[in-house]
Amino acid sequence: MPQVVCLGIIVADIWARPIDKMPDKGRLKLTEEIGIGLGGHATNTGRCLAILGMDVAVMGCVGQDGLGDFALEELDSHGIDTSGIYRTDATGTSATLVFIESSGERSFIHAVGADGEIRPEYLDIDLVKSPELLYMAGALAMPGFDGEPQAEVMAEAKQAGVTTVLDVVWDATGKWLETLSPTLAYTDIFVPSLVEAREISGYHAPEDVCQFFLDQGIKIVALTNAEQGAYLRTADVEMNVPAYEIEVVDTTGAGDAFTAGFIYGYLQSWDLERTTRFANAMGALATTAVGTTTGIKSYQQVHDFLSQREPDYWE
Repeated sequence: MPQVVCLGIIVADIWARPIDKMPDKGRLKLTEEIGIGLGGHATNTGRCLAILGMDVAVMGCVGQDGLGDFALEELDSHGIDTSGIYRTDATGTSATLVFIESSGERSFIHAVGADGEIRPEYLDIDLVKSPELLYMAGALAMPGFDGEPQAEVMAEAKQAGVTTVLDVVWDATGKWLETLSPTLAYTDIFVPSLVEAREISGYHAPEDVCQFFLDQGIKIVALTNAEQGAYLRTADVEMNVPAYEIEVVDTTGAGDAFTAGFIYGYLQSWDLERTTRFANAMGALATTAVGTTTGIKSYQQVHDFLSQREPDYWE
């Protein structure tokens, strides 16, 4: 059985760089590179965890199309269990156009596609209840599953003794807490960006934002904030862990790499500071190559990165 199940959005990313200005209507613009890669919270985080040496399963939904074939082949190539991925002929595989600026910042155009077809009845509940940890990946981007259906699946995992981790995407509908509220009740660890967490909670200061989620019963809240690093709160611990400076190529997937690093450290029973430093390193390394998490190569790479920057702390 897998140590971690990543359940959520599976996306094919079609990216182009550098795109600092869109072409005028009806005009052609040249760029240096265009490529295709695997995206989506479930797949990005699952891939990173597999590279770190963990036994991982990814669950979700893809279409009966070439992009679905691509997603499954990519996951299989990393030894990830794809038996829990449902294939639908109702729509195509979820896809995103990613426009990457010279600075590494990016903009997106997204088609929900098969991610909108996820339903509890399509899921292998025994697989959901089998791991040490269930990562609910990309809440607010699964319109057929968000809210009560998602909460029911999380509740089954919790009742089976599985630790639950939740992450979200930007909610284009603007409903935020209205949609997410049922799921928060069954979440142990929450890892949104500060921007997303502000929208959900209605608070601005990080300490107030975190307190809102702690009051929902969540045990650990880790807010990512790009180059500012991460802010962490539990009932007893509060800390800011700064980001690592690095030459950025593409910021896509950095948050998912952070989440993978946090999950890895948590399951190693590391203390929260060590866990968050490792997660920050994962996020930084993810930005060093084009694509979501292609900058992550191995556990040794992350260890060496940390050892070089903090030799007195990281052995």
